[in-house]
Formats: sequence, structure tokens, C-alpha cells
Amino acid sequence: MSANQQSLPRSAAGQHSPWLIAVIVSMATFMEVLDTSIANVSLPHIAGGVASSLEESTWVLTSYLVSNAIILPISGWLATIVGRKRFYMLCVALFGISSLLCGLAPSLPWLIFFRVLQGLGGGGLAPSEQSILTDTFTPQQRGQAYALYGVAVVVAPTIGPTLGGWITDSYSWRWIFFINIPVAIASLVLTYIFVDEPPAVVEDQKKARQGGIRVDYPGIALIALGLGCLQVVLDKGQLEDWFASDFITSFIIISALALVFLIIWEKLHDHPIIDMKMVSQRNFALCMAMMFVTGFVLLMSVQLIPQFLQSIEPYDATKAGMALTAGGAATLVFMPIVGALLKKVQPRYLIAIGLAIQAGAAYHLAGINADLSFEHAAWARVFQAIGLPFLFVPINTIAYSGLPSGKSNDASALLNSMRNLGGSFGISVGTTLLARRSQFHHARLAEFITPMDQLRHAHLFPSFKALDGVLQQQAGVLSYIDTFWILALVSAVCIPLTFLLQRIKLGGEPAGH
Repeated sequence: MSANQQSLPRSAAGQHSPWLIAVIVSMATFMEVLDTSIANVSLPHIAGGVASSLEESTWVLTSYLVSNAIILPISGWLATIVGRKRFYMLCVALFGISSLLCGLAPSLPWLIFFRVLQGLGGGGLAPSEQSILTDTFTPQQRGQAYALYGVAVVVAPTIGPTLGGWITDSYSWRWIFFINIPVAIASLVLTYIFVDEPPAVVEDQKKARQGGIRVDYPGIALIALGLGCLQVVLDKGQLEDWFASDFITSFIIISALALVFLIIWEKLHDHPIIDMKMVSQRNFALCMAMMFVTGFVLLMSVQLIPQFLQSIEPYDATKAGMALTAGGAATLVFMPIVGALLKKVQPRYLIAIGLAIQAGAAYHLAGINADLSFEHAAWARVFQAIGLPFLFVPINTIAYSGLPSGKSNDASALLNSMRNLGGSFGISVGTTLLARRSQFHHARLAEFITPMDQLRHAHLFPSFKALDGVLQQQAGVLSYIDTFWILALVSAVCIPLTFLLQRIKLGGEPAGH
């Protein structure tokens, strides 16, 4: 990069306040992240509305996740080629239009097709937004900026199930898509008026287009094949019984081969769509791994707590979701606190604290029983939510430190890909553990039940069916306990990795090796 290009301004704020820009770009983020969780609780209603089975309707979720996973890694390259502001607005527009079409879908195939379009639009939002924030704020301000942005990323999944349940119960499942439209329109108008395309970004675009646009078609194809098949495996694996299914086994093999060939191809290609040199930098590679863990912990816990309250406790979707909402309030409080701490404390120490809090929260949740109160569940979620800002904000801060300024698009795309992929793994692992451990505990508990037990306690269990119901409930509780133990273990094991991160100059450039 020439000295002249380095001196060009990169801020998207222009004459406006950078904090206004942060609020504007966070709007679309909140909308997109919310959409990844809001449809989950509405699946039975969606299935009935489009005359399909509940199993078939799960493709409404899978199709979105697959297209989202495919577009994320290449969104940095697309933003550079198309122009960051233009690409961002195209993504918002596509997301809003496809949301309208999803709400109007007359059948399941059409709904799945429109969800694919929605996933393509949504996948390009977060990388563009984080790139805008990185270039708009000074190193001293980035911690607070990422804190504001992190509110949208972390809080949206916590209120998604509650909002989705309330909208579906009060109105219609179609409104979970229609509510995106006014947000998308507002985002487009505000972005057009207030967000600038800075001269340095325009120069990046000209440089990328110099000599014609060179498209890494094999790289794009391998990303689509590898990540698309992997997302299908994660979403459908437990339902299809993993390696017992030829369908899942085939997709695992295809995904593994495609991703291996992708790494080899991108290292050898002159104009790769993924910059492997950037991935090989220790700090950035470790941040990618930490972001994967953050997605894993966030989405797995968001799935487990309301699911426990609905399956073991007599809560509906709305009340179960409210237990998560309390955690959202805690995140709102601690995001700016962590942003301020980053001016004085090394990010790696804050990340270690965040992982320790997650391990402690999961350990606390492992002490649940069938009589878990709403207050206990809500406070457990608050404890867990306090740790999330200690992960999200420092990881983003240290990841961009030391990277060339022109690489913010690519870095944002990779970090968000890892967060989404970690979330998909978290949901898949949680679902599988619950099913397998519940079967295990039911079988073990049943070994100690004899016909005489039912006769001896006939006043409590008038039939074996009633007794089996109690066994299933207890087996379910034990499976949740096991799963929370695994979550605690994953968080604790990752703590030592944080000390491999290199120190950075607080509020500035890296301090060196």
C-alpha cells in the first residue's frame, strides 16, 4: 500500500459523529441476528401454515443457515469489489425484500427459496458493518464501538425466542418476517444519508478492479460446497442419526474434501478469495478460534435454557424466552464497562475472565433439578450473560490490531464466519448430547424398576405409563446436567489458549512479539 493511500481517510462518518454511524449499522445487525433465532419457536405454526410436516419445516432454518454460511467468507471480497457502502445497502435491501417474500410465501418450497435469499442478504451485513466500525473509530475508541455493536450481536439471540413466541401466539407466524421490513427501510435511508464511502475504500476498490475483476471461481465453489454441506450436517445430523445415515456420511465426506482442497487452492492461487496469509498470523488465528468458542457458548446456552424450561418445567415459549431476556439486560450494562476496561487491561486477560465466567455459569446450571424456579433460571442466565461482553469486545479489538487497514473487510468476514460456525456447532452438539444422554439415563434408571415398585407405589403411579413418565423427566434433567458440564468443560479448557495471544499496545498498534 502506497504512502499516499495510507494517508487517505478511511472513516465512514465523514462530517457526522462516528457514534451515529455505529448506531445505524447496528440496526441491521440486530435485525439479522434476531432472525436467526426468532423462527425457531414458530416452526410448528409455520408447518401448519404451509401444509407441511414439522420435520420438513426445519428446512426453513437449514436453508437460511446454509446460504448464510456460504456468503460470509466471501463477503469481504465482494465488499471490496462492489464498494463497501453499495454492497452493504444491497445486502440490507435483499434482506428486506426477501423478508417480505417469506411472509407472503404460499408454500414450503417457496418459503425455503426466499429464506435462501434472506440468508445471502443477511450474511453480508455483519462483515461490512464491522469493517465500517474498524475504519471509522480510532484504536482508542474501538473498544467502546465494538461494545455498542456487540449489544446487537449478543442481545438479539436472547430476545429472539421470546419475541418469536409472542408474535406467533398473538398474530401470525408471517409477522416474524414482516417486522424486518420497516427496520430494513430505515436502515437503507439512514445509511444513504449518513454513511460515507471514504477515499481509502474507493482506492481499495479501484486497486482490486485494476486489470479487470479476477474472480476465484474454484475458491467460491469450494467454499459453497464445503460450508454448505457442513451446515446441513450440523443441522440435520442428530435427526438423521449421524453416521448411521448415508445422507449425512456423504455430506461429511464432501464437506471435508472440499475444505481441504479449499485451503490448498487458496495458498497456491495468486488472487485468493480468502487471504491465507492473514489467517496464518498468530493473533488473528487465535481470535478466529476464540470467536468460534464465543458462538458455540452463546448459541448453545440460548438453546438449552428455554428448551429446559419448556420440556421439564411447565412454561410456554414466551415465558421461557423471558428467562433469557434478563441476561440481555446484564449484557447491556457490561458491554460499555468492558469497552472502557480495554483502555487499561490487555484483551487476553479480559477474554480469560469471560471464559472463566462462562465455565462458572455452566457449572452453576449443572446443579439444576426438576423443581428449577424461574428466578433461578433467570439469575443463572444473568451470570452467564455478564461473561459474553468479556469475550466479544476484546476478541474484536485484538483481532484487528496490527492488520493492514485495507484488510478490515476480509477480517470481518472471517471472524463472523467463525462466530456463525461456532453457533451451529453449539446447537448441534447440544441437541445430540441431550438426545443421547437422555436415552442413556433412561435405560440406567429403568434397570432398577420392577413390577413390585409400581404396586408398592400405586398411590403415586397408578400405571407403568405414569411411572415411565417420571423416568423420562428425570432422565431429561440428568441429560441437561451432563450437557451443562460439557459446556463448562469447553469454556475452562479454552482459558489457557488466551495466554498465547500476543500483547498489544493498549489503544494503539501492537507492542511487538
